[in-house]
Amino acid sequence: MRKTVVIDVVGLTPASIGEHTPFLKQWSESAKTVSVGHVLPAVTCSVQATYLTGKWPAEHGIVGNGWYFRDECEPRFWRQSNRLVEARKVWEVAKAEDPGFTCANICWWYAMYSTADYVVTPRPQYLADGRKMPDCYTFPMELRPQLEAKLGPFPLFEYWGPRTTINSSRWIAEAAIETDKRYHPTLTLVYLPHLDYNAQRYGPHDARVTTDLREIDGVCQRLATYFEGAGAQVIFLSEYGIAEAARPVHLNRVLRENGYLSIREERGRELLDAGTCQAFALADHQLAHIYVPDPAQMPAVRQLLEKVPGVEKVLGPEEKASHHLNHARAGELIAVAEKGAWFTYYYWLDDARAPDFARIVDIHRKPGYDPVEMFTNPAIRFLKPKVGLKLLRKKLGFRMLMDIIPLDASLIKGSHGRAPETPAEGPLLMSRSHQLLPDAAIEAPAVFDVILAHLRA
Repeated sequence: MRKTVVIDVVGLTPASIGEHTPFLKQWSESAKTVSVGHVLPAVTCSVQATYLTGKWPAEHGIVGNGWYFRDECEPRFWRQSNRLVEARKVWEVAKAEDPGFTCANICWWYAMYSTADYVVTPRPQYLADGRKMPDCYTFPMELRPQLEAKLGPFPLFEYWGPRTTINSSRWIAEAAIETDKRYHPTLTLVYLPHLDYNAQRYGPHDARVTTDLREIDGVCQRLATYFEGAGAQVIFLSEYGIAEAARPVHLNRVLRENGYLSIREERGRELLDAGTCQAFALADHQLAHIYVPDPAQMPAVRQLLEKVPGVEKVLGPEEKASHHLNHARAGELIAVAEKGAWFTYYYWLDDARAPDFARIVDIHRKPGYDPVEMFTNPAIRFLKPKVGLKLLRKKLGFRMLMDIIPLDASLIKGSHGRAPETPAEGPLLMSRSHQLLPDAAIEAPAVFDVILAHLRA
């Protein structure tokens, strides 16, 4: 099979390739570009699983970046085991055809415990004293110290949170190159998340995003130059475009005010008790899974949510099937946001009673996605000295709470998840192997076939 690298540049769209991405613009002029169809929800975990299995979420089971684990009565986001993906992956098909084939997964999601031959993925250390330390997981295990010796520790706090920078994507790119030099995999998958950040913070058309475009363009140039020099075919790919969205919609607050939510109090703080809720929303950007244990309650819940300003539509069982989301992990109902709106996970009615994790970066305990984690609270005076003192306590081994995240969802100006308004604002696929791409747009599961065609070329 022929050596191939797939570079997933999150947030890259046909409309974003231009003066601020000189390398990608020049590269695309000798490549063929096709638009990629919409996956609902257009979020990282669902889209990547669709690309890598050639199946819709109804078949592979990844219905969002998280879902409600009914057997544990717990909403869980950003799990990492590949065994959650319920379909065969592209590298497994390739390996069945060619026993000498190998695959490196460099930070695509659900990397852990997969059948890929080489793996690098973020994996913090959660110490017994409460500290969270930057780290990554690799397979084989000895790859991790080798990468750290060459590149330093994975820059976790620049990967997500208020301090996000290009450094995390640069580290991932260099890890892909180092892995290739050591193991020479046939297929390398590289995930570059940088464009996801400021486009959500400030909106995709904010002037600050032009800097991000230039930065990620440089990383793409580094990868393409190296891998093409190593004889690989290069595929540039994206998952979704980010649209203007400055209108937060608080579905759980609506459900609470109408008696559907169950809340328990701990130390004066409120926690969502999902296992006893009559209905609750698990918010994921511009889509929310609505879990309604009693089928008799579904019509009333649906009617209530359809009237909420900012909700474009609510999908029931039949509509879920037509959108390829009829999987047991999905909510009984699914809400889709209107253009310009997005869904928060917020369920408290008084900020003084919000849970302690609401004001920190905590992607696992929050019952929904929280883009406000990319901001620091502007109301905190002398923020830098206070953060410095907290970090000193952490360094000395003391417990501390980095409670600097605001509870103001109106700060967010961009989101994704619903269908793009035009193909120019949606995902793309580019390759210089023109003959291996169709002449028209492709559905998202067909990315699987395009990758296989490149390997077989």
